[in-house]
Amino acid sequence: MASDCNKGFADSYMLLNHEDAHLVDLVKLLFSKNVGKRKFVDSHAGGDYEDSFAHRWLIFVSIVLQKLLQFVAKPLAFLGNCIERFVNLLLLNGGFFFLILNFLRGKVILPDRKSAKYLSLIGSLDARVQLDAVKRDDCTYYVALSMMAAKAAYENAAFVQATIQDVWKMEFVGCYNCWNEYQGKATTQVLIFLDKYEERDTYVVAFRGTEPFNADDWCTDIDISWYGIPGVGRMHGGFMKALGLQQNVGWPKEIQRDQNLPPLAYYLVRDILRKGLSENEKAKFIVTGHSLGGALAILFGTILFLQDETLLLERLEGIYTFGQPRVGDEAYTRYMKKKLKEHSVMYCRFVYNNDIVPRLPYDDKEMMFKHFGTCLFFNWRYKLKVLEDEPNKNYFSPWCIIPMAVQAFLELLRSFIIAYINGPNYREGWFLFAFRTVGLLIPGLPNHGPQDYLNSTLLGSIEKHLKFE
Repeated sequence: MASDCNKGFADSYMLLNHEDAHLVDLVKLLFSKNVGKRKFVDSHAGGDYEDSFAHRWLIFVSIVLQKLLQFVAKPLAFLGNCIERFVNLLLLNGGFFFLILNFLRGKVILPDRKSAKYLSLIGSLDARVQLDAVKRDDCTYYVALSMMAAKAAYENAAFVQATIQDVWKMEFVGCYNCWNEYQGKATTQVLIFLDKYEERDTYVVAFRGTEPFNADDWCTDIDISWYGIPGVGRMHGGFMKALGLQQNVGWPKEIQRDQNLPPLAYYLVRDILRKGLSENEKAKFIVTGHSLGGALAILFGTILFLQDETLLLERLEGIYTFGQPRVGDEAYTRYMKKKLKEHSVMYCRFVYNNDIVPRLPYDDKEMMFKHFGTCLFFNWRYKLKVLEDEPNKNYFSPWCIIPMAVQAFLELLRSFIIAYINGPNYREGWFLFAFRTVGLLIPGLPNHGPQDYLNSTLLGSIEKHLKFE
């Protein structure tokens, strides 16, 4: 077990290994208060909170879901690939009617996953790539650019490179697949590019979020393992692993690594920024991400603080996250508030309406996770409220079911008229419209899509808040 080794960088921890969990052990977990006796739990937690049935039930659910996801990983990926290819087939041929016409003429355009015209499922929800809607001298420019970058991070390298170089007229640095030592595979993707403008050069680092049919991403999200770092607090283990946490040693300042393996996300990004910023005195950088990518973005800032990366912290202009889940406990939030203030780093956490993801993991006595920093909350009309936390913070409230369902219906109606009210840049396609219908059954799920977050940065009145900050 990792117990003795982990004390070097973590003073407390609870690690779950779904591969070691068997049916008998899982059943015993529900009826035994001693969680640490289970083979699939390595715990040095302290306190009695994990003895409660509610906490054991959450561990049970996390393990079962991870095992189920790994069992269906291949058929899930195959299903996602089929849906994605079908959507691209329709888009490339101009819709269903023209697809039939092209088929009869023998001129069907087949999708190529590696081409610059191929869109991910996330990208198919919102295919916008132009930056025309926001001007460079506008204080909202980097917020909108961050959301566009977070959205672009879901796409293949050819698409991203073509968009950055040909459409945005910026310098493409790279798209990288990064290693997760705990899953033994590359599960984390990150995009880096350089925005050069007059006397201001800005590196943009965008972490990819959860892909809908990627079992590894979902396992990262629902892995409720955690580590308690002395002086920092307890942080979500799944996110730490995805960012490049090393087994038994944590986050050493420098590492030696097998060059045949993919890089670790944190060290890759840090080293690229170290080199770029040291060679360009006028360059700064921002970090962004949507969904899981948002969690990795703020966690990247945490490790910079933890390792006292002076050069990078002096040039870190802002961290912008969209639909970000919670990352740590109350002690962690205090640490991050203090460090963000010390280094004058802007942290903007965007939440759109009933999006379920920012309300997970729960902020309660069983899960301990909390948000920090100012929440820029947008309702279904893209009206901004600056709050400490989003309304209905744990989502599952019986008092909110009817209002959420009503708002999902209004969002569906809005799909038909938003282009007439706000212009063709906001037109919504049939695929997004179909996704919005899901919100009638599961309110808040379509709210996590990129369309509403990008619209929030463009239509929400965030100028006053940004100027004040």
